[in-house]
Amino acid sequence: MDASLSTASSDASAPTLRSRLARFFKSYLVRSLLQALFTVWLVLTVTFVLIRLMPGNPVEVFVDRLVSDQGITREEALAQAAAMFSVDFNAPIHEQYLQYLGNLVRGDLGVSISSTNTPVIEIIARFLPWTLFSVGLGLLISFILGLLIGMLMAYWRNSIFDVAVSTLASFLSSIPNYLLPIILIYLIGVQWKLLPVARMRGTYDPRLTPGFSIEFIASVLLYAMLPVLTYVLSQVGHWALSMKNSTLSVMGEEYVNAAHARGLPQRRILVAYVGRNASLPLFTQLALSVGAVVGGAIIIELFFLYQGIGVRLFEAIGARDYPLMQGIFLMITLSTVLANLLADLLYSQLDPRVRLGTGK
Repeated sequence: MDASLSTASSDASAPTLRSRLARFFKSYLVRSLLQALFTVWLVLTVTFVLIRLMPGNPVEVFVDRLVSDQGITREEALAQAAAMFSVDFNAPIHEQYLQYLGNLVRGDLGVSISSTNTPVIEIIARFLPWTLFSVGLGLLISFILGLLIGMLMAYWRNSIFDVAVSTLASFLSSIPNYLLPIILIYLIGVQWKLLPVARMRGTYDPRLTPGFSIEFIASVLLYAMLPVLTYVLSQVGHWALSMKNSTLSVMGEEYVNAAHARGLPQRRILVAYVGRNASLPLFTQLALSVGAVVGGAIIIELFFLYQGIGVRLFEAIGARDYPLMQGIFLMITLSTVLANLLADLLYSQLDPRVRLGTGK
């Protein structure tokens, strides 16, 4: 009798456990997290393989540099390389991959070859904040300006302002990112001589001591002005046109007509009813833009010699610095995937229909 009761209870609990697991894996949050992890692993693996398909390897580049710079023999350079490198870059690729994954699980991104064995995580921690600062400031300014301009374009649609700004926004959106820095350098630095572009190399004046002083903050803003302006000009047209279209669609909604019928002030309708609802879809686009702009920062930073993570990636590619390249690509991948994940979760909160099979 007891055996039959225990069997019945176990049979009853099994479906409950299976149903809980099914609900868990059907949860929108869990599915999004698993998809993000799979994407990071896939990009990490593809990047690992593609980097090693490049001609040459870090040992050859390092040995050639020692021979040319220090005038030592190739045997002595090979001996120094063997003592410095903890990874055998001539080993089979699957062994290097397993060793890389093992180190990555422990939080070890390796040491840079081109920066005298400096840990990769230290290089990223030093240069990534400058890229995030310039990219973040440029995106924030372009987003706010785009929302305001787009809302005014929709409110004064078919006016001279709307036609002129729409034409300008379309023109700015069509200019490639690599062409904008050339235009800005020529106009601001050469033609109009508004900024000393030739001396603005880096992230701040090297004669200043970093700190929370007015001089240092002003220097940081000055040196970041051209990269930030490039980000603003390349993005503001897109935000303005998107906000205009979104605002026009919202202005035709019934609750906006009802607000007009109730005699509410025009400013309140424009801000509280139209602007707030029209800008919601753009916040998801903003999250998606973060990862894309961080990944494309290398071009803009190279033109202005702004010492962010993009310049370090370019130098790492030239030196075949595998650990540093892998670490920077991993940070770019994480920023892009996290931005997409944030956009998905934000959109699922704005539109509950997206959340299919949530385990509530």
